[in-house]
Amino acid sequence: MRFATRHNGTPDGELLVMSQDGRRGLPAGPRWPTLLAALTQWPLFLEEARALANSLAEGQGEAIDAASLLAPLPRSWQWLDGSAFPNHGDLMQTAFNLPPIETDKPLMYQGLSHQFLSAVADVPFPTEDDYIDFEGEFAIVTDDVPMGCPADQAMGHIKLVLLLNDWSLRAVAPAEMKTGFGWIQAKPACSIAPFALTPDELGDGWRDGRVCLPLRVEVNGAWFGHPNGAAMAYGFHELIAHAARTRSLCAGTIIGSGTVSNSDYASVGSTCIAERRAIEMIADGKPSTGFLRFGDRVRMLANDDEALFGVIDQTVCAASV
Repeated sequence: MRFATRHNGTPDGELLVMSQDGRRGLPAGPRWPTLLAALTQWPLFLEEARALANSLAEGQGEAIDAASLLAPLPRSWQWLDGSAFPNHGDLMQTAFNLPPIETDKPLMYQGLSHQFLSAVADVPFPTEDDYIDFEGEFAIVTDDVPMGCPADQAMGHIKLVLLLNDWSLRAVAPAEMKTGFGWIQAKPACSIAPFALTPDELGDGWRDGRVCLPLRVEVNGAWFGHPNGAAMAYGFHELIAHAARTRSLCAGTIIGSGTVSNSDYASVGSTCIAERRAIEMIADGKPSTGFLRFGDRVRMLANDDEALFGVIDQTVCAASV
């Protein structure tokens, strides 16, 4: 099944069950006003949601304007972002002559979770001098996960899959990384594609805790990359186990894959500017691709299928002071 959240004047919106083509929907009803509420009682919610999905399959439901949709989770309790594609880290280390990170554990940080942007909203930034960048990622949403949950049990806690743009400010990140306290200014709110999917909706595209589909990125209408999410060194179940080692995870926790990156980047491209610049530095000694400017447009979708997660299609703009 696929779900969306419609703007209704409240911070968390109205939960919708969506048709397969993403064009029609039905409200989940007063018992399940938001996706966060549904995640707290997921098995019970799914029983009722299936009846709505069957009605949609029979042609019922109202037409849904994509512009009316918020992020599936406009806010949540926790956003944890991994860095599960080794190729991305290897390229950055080579380009900037950085020592390898000595760890046998997944890389992960805790980011901003009180706001996730809709897929079509203009994205404001204070200045172009912060080096505005995008990062195409897949992500999952959990129900309640107990502390110490092992990876072989974590798959059962993955309830939804998302497509996400983790906006990044590359001029700010290095200084914050040096403090050892993590990112604050360098990681503003992420954007999420309009539809949250149950893993079974991906069919063969969901294997071993990974979204095994290409993530296509375009900038100002030009192809930028379409690497495949299958190349994660750690599956999402393993990222959950890492995050839950010393804490429980509440229903609605979102965990990201990190920038989708493949070793055959020469043919499949990249999903962030920083990686393309690193490739250019390795090949030519200097980068030639600039960071985003106000007015630039970024578009993302999975598997070239606009009905799967829907499309992230946003324009970068100057924040009003």
